[in-house]
Amino acid sequence: MNAASTLAKSTRDQIVEAADRLFYRTGYEYTSFAHIADAVQISRGNFYHHFKTKDQILDAVIGVRLARTQEMLAQWEREAAGPEERLRRFIEMLSANRADIQRYGCPVGTLCTELAKLQHAAHDDANQLFTLFRTWLRKQFRLLGRKADAEALAMHLLAMSQGVATLAHAFHDEKFIREEVRRMHEWLTSCLGDAPSHTPHD
Repeated sequence: MNAASTLAKSTRDQIVEAADRLFYRTGYEYTSFAHIADAVQISRGNFYHHFKTKDQILDAVIGVRLARTQEMLAQWEREAAGPEERLRRFIEMLSANRADIQRYGCPVGTLCTELAKLQHAAHDDANQLFTLFRTWLRKQFRLLGRKADAEALAMHLLAMSQGVATLAHAFHDEKFIREEVRRMHEWLTSCLGDAPSHTPHD
């Protein structure tokens, strides 16, 4: 790869990174080409060389978020001792990101909600982020022996997480996040107590 193509790739990545940040903090609808170009500090002509429409940027942002989420889940798979620890890491995301959640909400939930209101064609693509978490959570509960209700438990945990993020954003309440995270850990412990005593083989 020559120097010019390396620079072009770097500039494109900067555009997507800035758009990702602005879509989260300001919203997709209210983020303009000018806002993104100013954040990256590039000319409008250079900007249009990489993206012709805002929808193209949105597609790139969703792709980056999916790849980032997949890598995070893969890292949990590698590092965590088992499904219980992986599920607890999912819960702890609320604590780890509490400052941003209080100010801007959940990055997945806010984007999906906004695109749904706009009836945007990319709504289904953005929903893949929720589907990714849903599938992964279901897998962890199955590994814990909760095969019969793994789907229901996965959706319940996902719903609790989104509910906490929504209310924490509405009330800007860090104490609320801490307390609800504690309750979610207790709920998971109760799920483990209800699990079959045998070790699952798949």
